[in-house]
Amino acid sequence: MSAGPHGPDPIRLVGLTLGYDRHPAIHHLDGTVRAGDLLALVGPNGAGKSTLLKGMVGEIPCLDGRIERSGAIAYMPQADEIDRSFPLSVLDLAGMGRWRRAGAWRSLTRHRDSIGVALATVGLDGFEERPIGTLSGGQFRRALFARLILQDCPVILLDEPFTGIDARTVEDLLALIRTWHEEGRTVVAALHDLAQVRAHFPATLLLAREPIAWGPTTRVLTAENLARARNLSEAWDEGAPVCAGPRVSGARAHDHGAHGHHHHEDAA
Repeated sequence: MSAGPHGPDPIRLVGLTLGYDRHPAIHHLDGTVRAGDLLALVGPNGAGKSTLLKGMVGEIPCLDGRIERSGAIAYMPQADEIDRSFPLSVLDLAGMGRWRRAGAWRSLTRHRDSIGVALATVGLDGFEERPIGTLSGGQFRRALFARLILQDCPVILLDEPFTGIDARTVEDLLALIRTWHEEGRTVVAALHDLAQVRAHFPATLLLAREPIAWGPTTRVLTAENLARARNLSEAWDEGAPVCAGPRVSGARAHDHGAHGHHHHEDAA
C-alpha cells in the first residue's frame, strides 16, 4: 500500500461489495482512506455506512473485491448495539481498551492509572465504579470514547458517535476527534448531521448503496449529489442478487490533489 506524510495508507477498498446472505448492501466501491484522514461517511438511512465500517474492521466478509488494511484499527459500533444491562462498571468498560496489551480477562489493576486518565479526559473522573446501566446516553458515549483512547490505535472508526446525546457531549467528543486528527491518526465516522460534517470533517464519502462522491466535503455535499443519493436509496431493490459485472452507474475514481487522494464524482 502507498504511503503519505503520515505513513502507510491504512485502508484501501478495491472493487468492494459487502452484504448479508449474498445480497449486497454496498457495492462497487474503490478508494483509499489515507493516513491522517478525517473522513465522514454520509448517506440516507440504509445507505451502507454501518456495513462499510463493519467491513473495514473485518466483522463481515467481502462478497466481492477486497479490503487492504495496514495497522491496528479501533472501532466503536452504534451505542444501541452494546448491551448496557451487562453488569460492568465504567472502569471495566473503558478498560477493555487495554485488552490488546493486557490480554483478555487479565487483571486491569496495573492499568488503573491510565484508565483513570482516559476517563478524566472524557469528563468521567470519579465514575470508575458506576455501573454502565446507570449512565445517561452522553455519559455512556464518553465511556466508549475512553475505551478508544486506551486502545491507542492509529485508525479509529466511529458509527453514529453523536446520535441521541446532548450538545455539550457532542462538542467535547468533537474536540477529542480533532486532537486525534492533529496527532496524525485516521478517523472515519458515519454521521447524519450534514452541518456537523461541513464544519468539522474536511473529507466525505457519500453513499447510497454505491459510491456517489468521495473527496473534499465542499465538493461532495452538493445539492446534486445529495439528490442523487436520495433517489438511488429510494429505488433500491432489497432482493437484488450480487452484481458480478462492471458498474454502469454511480461514481468513478479520480486522483485528488498532490497526495493522489482517490475520490469519486458523478459519472455524468
